[in-house]
Amino acid sequence: MLKPPALRPGDRVGIVAPASPVERNRFLLGCEALRVLGYEPVFDNSVFSADLYFAGSAERRARELETMFERDDIRAIVCARGGYGCNYLLPHFDLDVIRRHPKIFVGYSDVTTLLTWFHDATGLVTFHGPMVAKDFAAPRGVDVPSWQAKTGGELDLQAGALLTPVLPGRAEGKLYGGCLSMLAASLGTPYAIHTEGTILLIEDISTRPYQLDRMLMQLKLAGKLAGVRGIVFGEMPDCAPPPDSGYTLLELLRRCVEDLNVPVAFGLNSGHVGQSNMTQAIGVRVSLRVEETYAALATLEVPVTLPPGG
Repeated sequence: MLKPPALRPGDRVGIVAPASPVERNRFLLGCEALRVLGYEPVFDNSVFSADLYFAGSAERRARELETMFERDDIRAIVCARGGYGCNYLLPHFDLDVIRRHPKIFVGYSDVTTLLTWFHDATGLVTFHGPMVAKDFAAPRGVDVPSWQAKTGGELDLQAGALLTPVLPGRAEGKLYGGCLSMLAASLGTPYAIHTEGTILLIEDISTRPYQLDRMLMQLKLAGKLAGVRGIVFGEMPDCAPPPDSGYTLLELLRRCVEDLNVPVAFGLNSGHVGQSNMTQAIGVRVSLRVEETYAALATLEVPVTLPPGG
């Protein structure tokens, strides 16, 4: 495991756009929110590039990200937004840059492609959490306590995200995953996800129930659910079936995964959420406890390295 150095107030945070174009006003609102938290946002004006539905060419986006990893004055890298396009960066990005300069890297949605690949290929702990022009730009868009704890190196073994029980049980493993659409899209490529021994985070937005079912079945048929120790679903906004459908979203999800015989919970507010986007660390040990009326996910190790003296 490759843990990045902790983030402290006053540190410089690099902002990148690895996927779709960025709306300038929301981007600047998000940067101001970072300043309020005590950080100095840093970006190049090329972050506002647009090419069809991308934030510029794949080469531009890969080089922007590499540069932020290379810069000694940048302590963390936060994505401006998701959208589509991170898959184009995979052949263009030099992983040795990460190995030489491990840093906090934060995003979700389409950025899941980079979160999982960076961790699988280098061991880097990555962070599934708020983005600049999305969550930081919105009132109450960021769960500040989890952001500060995960990026700053705090750990409270008694704390955990309270969830809705789906299937009972207890498990420990490393947290892994992200947006379901991106997890499924990795299959059959050299960048396919590695799920063995994980507590698998699965979340998405505006996806029809049968599409969720199809992607979960794709993961299952590809053997990617066989070795998981537990599953935590996100809030899954706009994924519920119509009121007259005769079934609920939880019933659908339970039916898809109940044969795995692992604990399953629902409602983790990380990624696509209504508000208070919680930061979670991909690659660190967590525990999942699901009982009849109670479910919680707790982080068991600090995801960053601390300077001498803490």
